[in-house]
Amino acid sequence: MTDQNTRMIPNNAHKEIPGNPSTATSSKKRLSDRENGEPLRVLSEADWAFWKHNGYIVIKNAVPREQAQRTADFLWEFEEKDPNDPASWYTAPRAEMKMKELTGTGMVEVYNHQHLWNNRQMQRVYDAFVDIWGTEKLWVTIDRANLNFPMRPGHEYKGFIHWDYDPETKPQNVQGVLALADQTDPNMGGFQCIPELFRTYDTWKLSQPTDRNRFQPDTSGFEDDIVKVPLEAGDLLIFHSAQPHGIRPNRSGDKVRIAQYISMMPAEEDNEALRQWRVDSWKNRIAPEGYAFPGDPRNWEQTKYDTAELSQLGKRLLGLERWMI
Repeated sequence: MTDQNTRMIPNNAHKEIPGNPSTATSSKKRLSDRENGEPLRVLSEADWAFWKHNGYIVIKNAVPREQAQRTADFLWEFEEKDPNDPASWYTAPRAEMKMKELTGTGMVEVYNHQHLWNNRQMQRVYDAFVDIWGTEKLWVTIDRANLNFPMRPGHEYKGFIHWDYDPETKPQNVQGVLALADQTDPNMGGFQCIPELFRTYDTWKLSQPTDRNRFQPDTSGFEDDIVKVPLEAGDLLIFHSAQPHGIRPNRSGDKVRIAQYISMMPAEEDNEALRQWRVDSWKNRIAPEGYAFPGDPRNWEQTKYDTAELSQLGKRLLGLERWMI
């Protein structure tokens, strides 16, 4: 284990605002516009048109269903909960969440386990992000997972819409969610977004007060435009960071939304301090520090599990090895 001083994320811009601090808040490289008609690896031309218009896209079968199931089984184990016993699902949070809006939404504070890395280093997952960015030199975010249980009295939350990045800054970034169980029932929670607000932001903001909350929009007038995106186990959802989004309440009664957060952005190989932090995070199973990331006070990743084995692709996505393309 490293000491606390070496664990701190260098120049962490996410101590007081949302967003994952394992990569930069916004890339210096712009998202691909395919101005030269670059070929696509995973997306079809229809997918690309949908992505550009709506600000999100679903990659079917990004990982095999069996692999998604193995990851889900691990999350139940890590959370000390029984998927067949709802009485085990509702427990007090282990650590205080500074981002209060996420309290009760089922965030699982695990970041570097082998199952999570198996999904991150899947070729189809990587190729989808190559399509979105237009470059092969990517780093993957070091992020967590989610077990979103049906609400019951005393375990309720609001399905708030938000941005993790101030849309006024025109962030060049994307985020991603990998479904680890089917999420086809619109009542069971899961991802929601407002593509219409994504498209009309520049006009919409003119009607908003100048002192508005830059991270949580007033969605009045957009109630009928909220899209509940259905996913099947193994599907990967990628969305633009300027897309207003959130976790919707799980009102299903008996279904659990299970997911892993995965995204990629252009590698910052000249940022040696961040690269070293990322490698240390993987090697020593250290969670990011941030406004929305309280970590696991049990320290189970350090005490119960080994450092994940990485493929050649995984080593480059981490920053352990440099891209030589």
